[in-house]
Amino acid sequence: MARGTTTLSLLFYAINVLVTTFFVCLSCVALLSQAVRSSTHQSWKQNFNAAIIGGTYAAVAMASIGFCLKRRIAIHRRLQRISKESRTLERGDVPRSVWRYMQQEYARACLVTFEAEPKAAVQQGWGKPGTPYEGVQYRSTLLRTIRDIDKLAHAVIPRHPPLRPHDRMLHHFRFILPLFTKDEEGLTPLHYYDSAVQLVRHSSREPTEAEFIIGMKAVEEITETLEGCRAEMEAGSMTERSESLFTDPDVL
Repeated sequence: MARGTTTLSLLFYAINVLVTTFFVCLSCVALLSQAVRSSTHQSWKQNFNAAIIGGTYAAVAMASIGFCLKRRIAIHRRLQRISKESRTLERGDVPRSVWRYMQQEYARACLVTFEAEPKAAVQQGWGKPGTPYEGVQYRSTLLRTIRDIDKLAHAVIPRHPPLRPHDRMLHHFRFILPLFTKDEEGLTPLHYYDSAVQLVRHSSREPTEAEFIIGMKAVEEITETLEGCRAEMEAGSMTERSESLFTDPDVL
């Protein structure tokens, strides 16, 4: 919007300059022709009036050009004095009235922002106000957990296959599937997590709070299981190291 307004103002300025120049030139030609016709010899030679008219218009043109150049140079110098570094304005940087106006506008903007915040509105795919998931976007939050679980899976199984963008979770985490226990329906937390990820990846609608809770519960169970496996592996490696230290004859 601002760019269009600037272009429009420049266009009007150019049109104004062209129209003014045209009429000034037209008046100059008319006066010169009148001076020639009213002279005794009706010619340009020894025509004092034509010389005065031409000199006057030339002086006006030079003065106008000089005024424009002076204005442009003054604006350029003032712009050069403006600091290019971003800094916070303080009370002494601007007049008191400007400072008071800035404070009033800032307070008004803060008040409008606060009043404009939804109090009881519910947006699809986001946590409801007043709930533990307030301000949480279900889709992006679930998708961010993929890399965290993948990192834990590589910590448990270093040769775990790398993550590919469109792999299903059941296929990608197939090597850690035996680590999870099944429920009454024969499903593991990885099955629920796979369903939640497929929903947020491919569904045209936003996930509901219930679906998000199921997915995050599966994430917690998967994370807890993998963390436990990693802790057992670290404890086992520490035990093996201590046993090797006590049984190694070189150390003894």
